[in-house]
Amino acid sequence: MALIKSISGIRGTIGGKPGENLTPIDIVKFATAYGSWLKSNNKPRKVVIGRDARLSGEMVQQLVSSSLIGMGIDVVDLGLSTTPTVEVAVTLENAGGGIIITASHNPVQWNALKLLNDKGEFLSAKDGEDLLQLVEENSAEYAEVLKLGKTTKMDNYIDLHINMILEYPLVNKKAIEKAGFKVVVDSVNSTGGIAVPKLLRALGVKEIKELNCEPSGHFAHNPEPLPENLNQIISQLQKGNHDLGIVVDPDVDRLALICEDGTPFGEEYTLVSVADFYLKKKPGNTVSNMSSTRALKDVTLNHGQSYSSSAVGEVNVVERMKATDAVIGGEGNGGIIVSDFHYGRDALIGIALFLTHLAETGMKASKLRASYPNYHISKNKIELMQGMNVDAILDSVAKKYKKYGVNREDGVKIEFDQEWAHLRKSNTEPIIRIYTESASETTAETLAQKIISDIKELVTVHTE
Repeated sequence: MALIKSISGIRGTIGGKPGENLTPIDIVKFATAYGSWLKSNNKPRKVVIGRDARLSGEMVQQLVSSSLIGMGIDVVDLGLSTTPTVEVAVTLENAGGGIIITASHNPVQWNALKLLNDKGEFLSAKDGEDLLQLVEENSAEYAEVLKLGKTTKMDNYIDLHINMILEYPLVNKKAIEKAGFKVVVDSVNSTGGIAVPKLLRALGVKEIKELNCEPSGHFAHNPEPLPENLNQIISQLQKGNHDLGIVVDPDVDRLALICEDGTPFGEEYTLVSVADFYLKKKPGNTVSNMSSTRALKDVTLNHGQSYSSSAVGEVNVVERMKATDAVIGGEGNGGIIVSDFHYGRDALIGIALFLTHLAETGMKASKLRASYPNYHISKNKIELMQGMNVDAILDSVAKKYKKYGVNREDGVKIEFDQEWAHLRKSNTEPIIRIYTESASETTAETLAQKIISDIKELVTVHTE
C-alpha cells in the first residue's frame, strides 16, 4: 500500500512487496543503515528501543533489535513504552540513540521506525540525509560472532518517567489530589493504557474510568485523537459525572482533552492552555509550527513574551525553540514540548501540568477553554495521485496569492488580514494537508474549500 522514507525514519503498511511496503527486508535494511550511521559518528554503541502496542510491533522490534545486535550494537529493550519515555531513556542510559517503533496516529495497518540521536531528539535534517544515503548504499558490515551486541530488558522506564514528572517543580501533586478530580481516559488500546492511569494515580487522582486501556493493539476507533473519533469518551463526559476526559494517541506524544460537559477542549488548545500556565510561573518565549492556532501567539504576547513559528515537524519546532530560547513549544496536534524537561512532545508531562493548572485555578475545563481566544481551524487533505507534481501545484498556489503574505518555508502559508491558510505535503502520509484558520468557523471552512478548489483545478495542469 505505501512506504515512505524520510529524514525522520521509515513508515509504511505491513506486508506486500519489498520496496513498496514495510516488509521485513525494508525494516532490516533501515535498521542496519541506522546502526552504520551510529558507528560512523562514533556514538556509543547502545540503542534504546520501545514500541507502542500495535499488532505488528513485536515482529518489527525483533527485526530491528536483531539487526543492531548483528552489527555489534547493544540494545536496551523497553518493550511496550511511549515515545517520550524512549526519548527520556536515551539520555539516562547514555545511549548513542533510540528507535521508537510506532506509526503514531496512523491506522493499525501501519508501522514505523522513528529515529533518535544521543540526546533523545529526532535526527536533524543533515543526519537524516546521511542516513538515507546509507540506506541506498546498502554497504553495511556486520560484526563477528564474538563482537555481537547484547540485549538488556528494562520494563520500569514508564515508572522512571512518571517519577521525573512528579519531581518537576511546576507539577503540584498536592493541589491535584485536593481537587479530587474524576477523570475518564481513552488510550485507544495502546501503551497509553499503561502509562496514563499509572500517572494519574501517582498524581493523586482517585477516580479514573478507563476506556480502551488494554494495550492489545486492536484500536477501538481511528487512533488519531480528533473529535470525530472520540464519540465514546464524549458520551461518557456528557453524563455529567466526571471533570475531564483525557485522550492520547498510540505512542502518547499527543494529548487531547474533553471538558466536563462533553465538549472537546480542542487539541489546538492543549498547548495554548499549558503554555498559559507555564508562562505565569516561568516567563519565556514560545514556539509552535505554522499549522498551529494563532491563539498561542496571543497568549504569549499577553504575558509580554515573544512567539515564533517553525516548519511542521517536531525536529523543526525543537530547532526553533533552541534558536529563540523558548521555554515551551509544540504543535497544534496536542504535542507539548517543555524545554527544561526534555526536547520532545510529551503527553504525560502535558497531563500533569494541565491538571495542576485546572486545580490551582479551581475552574472547570469548559470555563478555562472559554478564557482563551476562540479561533477555528479547518483541517483537510487531498490524497496524492500517481504523477501529481506537488511542487508545481504549490508554486502555482503561491503565485496566485502573491499579493498576500506568502511564506514558503514549509509548503505555502498565506497570511490574509484575519485568516491564514497553510498547504503542505505530509511527511507521514501520501497527502497534501490544507489547514485554514479564522475567528469564524464558517469563514475557515469557506476558505478551505476555496483552496481545495484551486488545487483541484491545478491538478489537471500539473499531472505528469
